[in-house]
Amino acid sequence: IAQGMFCGNPRHQDRIIGPETKSQSMLMSTSTMQDTRSGAAWIASAPAAIQTEFLEGLSGNELRALPYLFEFWAHEHQIAPQGDWRTWLIMGGRAAGKTRAGSEWVRSKVEGAGSMDPGACKRVALVGETVDQVREVMIFGESGIMACSPPDRRPAWISGRKMLVWPNGAVAHVFSAHDPEALRGPQFDAAWVDELAKWKKGEDAWMNLQMCMRLGAAPQVCVTTTPRNVPAVKALLDQDSTVVTTAPTQANRAYLASGFLEQVEKQYAGTRLGRQELDGVLMAEIEGTLWTSEMIAAAQVSALPEFDRIVVSVDPPATGHKTSDKCGIVVVGMVAEGPMHEWVSYVIEDATVGGLSPLEWGKAAVDAKERHGADRIVAEVNQGGDMVETVLRQVDPMVPYRALRAHHGKGMRAEPVAALYEQGRIKHARGLGDLEDEMEMMTVQGYQAKGSPDRVDAMVWAVYELMLSNVVRPAAPRLRAL
Repeated sequence: IAQGMFCGNPRHQDRIIGPETKSQSMLMSTSTMQDTRSGAAWIASAPAAIQTEFLEGLSGNELRALPYLFEFWAHEHQIAPQGDWRTWLIMGGRAAGKTRAGSEWVRSKVEGAGSMDPGACKRVALVGETVDQVREVMIFGESGIMACSPPDRRPAWISGRKMLVWPNGAVAHVFSAHDPEALRGPQFDAAWVDELAKWKKGEDAWMNLQMCMRLGAAPQVCVTTTPRNVPAVKALLDQDSTVVTTAPTQANRAYLASGFLEQVEKQYAGTRLGRQELDGVLMAEIEGTLWTSEMIAAAQVSALPEFDRIVVSVDPPATGHKTSDKCGIVVVGMVAEGPMHEWVSYVIEDATVGGLSPLEWGKAAVDAKERHGADRIVAEVNQGGDMVETVLRQVDPMVPYRALRAHHGKGMRAEPVAALYEQGRIKHARGLGDLEDEMEMMTVQGYQAKGSPDRVDAMVWAVYELMLSNVVRPAAPRLRAL
C-alpha cells in the first residue's frame, strides 16, 4: 500500500511518496514507519492552508493508506518502546486507547512490507478473559484487529478453529483465561493479552502462556489492562524484562464521544476508583492493611449531609523546614442521629500541607476551620507539646482547641477507627486520593511505606474526637479476695 506524508516542515514539502506500481509498493509498509510519529497532531496544529496543501498533495493511494499509518495518528503511550524487552505492559484508564495499541502492535508483528510478504512473527496468541471478549473486543471491536487492518492485509476469521489467518500466512489463535490448560502445548512468537488484571485465573493463565512463548529469536508479549493490584500484574511489574507505558482516559479525549469524559469525571473524579479506572494508576495494597481498597471504595459518597459537629485535626511535623514531614490537616464532620452506635462521620477534606513554617501550617489549619465552620481544632501533641497551641493562637487567639496525646503506636490507634469503616460508619467525600493511598499502607504493625502517615494520623485523631472520645468503656475485671 502506498503512503505519503510530510516529514519535518510541511512547507518544505519533503514527502515519502509511495509508488503506484505493485512491485514498488511491496517495499512499503503501513505499520512500521518511524518518521511519521505524531504527524497527525503536528498537521492538526498547522494553519488551514498547510492542511489543505498536505491533503491535496497526496495521491489516491496515499489518501487510502493514511488512515492505516498508525504511528501518524498514535499517542506516545501507544507506540511500542525501543529496546530488548520481553513484555510491554500498557496500563491505562478506561478508553485510553489500549485496545487500539494492542491491535496495531499485532499488525506491526505479522505484516510484511507487502500484503503477501512475511512479517516478523507468524504465530500469535490472543488471550482475553473469555473467548467472546477476544472475538468482540480484540478482533471485531471498533479498535480491534479487523477495524485497524487495511483491506489488502485484513485477516480472515475462521470461527470453527477460533483463529485469524492473514494473507501472508501468519495466524493468531484465540484463548480464554478461564481455561489456562488450553495454553499447554501451543507455541508462539508473539502474544497480545487483554485485561490481565481481570482474569480470575490470572496467575495460572499467565504462567502457561509464558511456557508457550518459545518461537522466533525474541518472542514478545503485549499486555493491555486497566491497572489493578492483583498478583499477576504485580509479578509482571517485578520482572526486569517488562517495560511499562501508562496513560489516563484524558489522553484519548479527542477520540471519545462528546460528553463521555465529562460524565465519568463528574461521577468518579477524585475517588480511589477514579484514580484506577480513569487515571490508570495502580493502587497499592499490602498484606495486613487496616483499610482495603474495597473498604475505601464502599466509603465513597457523592453528597454530604448537614453536620452536627465538624472538627479539624492537625498532625504537626516535628520540625519546620522544607524537608520536614508534612503537616497533616484533615476535616471530618459527624451526623449524631439516634443512639451513639449509629452516629456516622464523613471525611470532608484533606488540607495537608508540606514544606511550610509553623506559622504557615497553623494558618492553613485555621483557614480549614473557617472554610468548613468547624467547632474545634484538635492536635496530637506528643512531639510538639504546647508549641501547637502557641502556633494556632498566633493565628487566631480565640480558636477553640483541644490537645490530644497518644498512648499507643500508630497502628494500634488506627485499629478502632478501621473498625468503624468496617461497620460502614465512616464515609469519604471525593478528592481524598492521597489520604486513601496512605490508609492502604497502614497495618497494626505501623506504616509500611516511606515517610510518615501524616494524613492518616490526622484523620484518626479527628474520628477519635468525634466518635470514640466519649465512648464509655466497661471497667477492667478485677479479683476480690473473700
